[in-house]
Amino acid sequence: MRIEEHPILTFKRGREVEFTFNGKKMKGFEGEPIAAALHANGVRVLSYSKKLKRPRGFYCAIGNCSSCLMTVNGEPNVRVCTEKLREGMVIETQEGRGELN
Repeated sequence: MRIEEHPILTFKRGREVEFTFNGKKMKGFEGEPIAAALHANGVRVLSYSKKLKRPRGFYCAIGNCSSCLMTVNGEPNVRVCTEKLREGMVIETQEGRGELN
C-alpha cells in the first residue's frame, strides 16, 4: 500500500520500526507521518464525526482539519497526519474530544 517508485519524487525512508495501533502491532518507517504508516497498514478510518459518528479518513494531510485526531502515547488530540512515527509508539483511536490523564 505504498508508492515505491515515482518518476519525479524520491522517497527517503527511515529505519523500519514497530508501533501499536489499538492493541495491534504494526510496522512503519521512522520519521514518516503516523497517518502514512497507518494507511500503509490498511487503516482507512482515523476517527469518527462528533455528532453523527460517521467515519473520517485521511483528509488534509497538513494539520488543518480535525479528521486525524488520535491518542498517541496517552496524549489526546494529536494530529497524526503531521506527527512523526517513532519506535514503540502506542496509537489509539480517540473517541470524542479526548481526555487528559
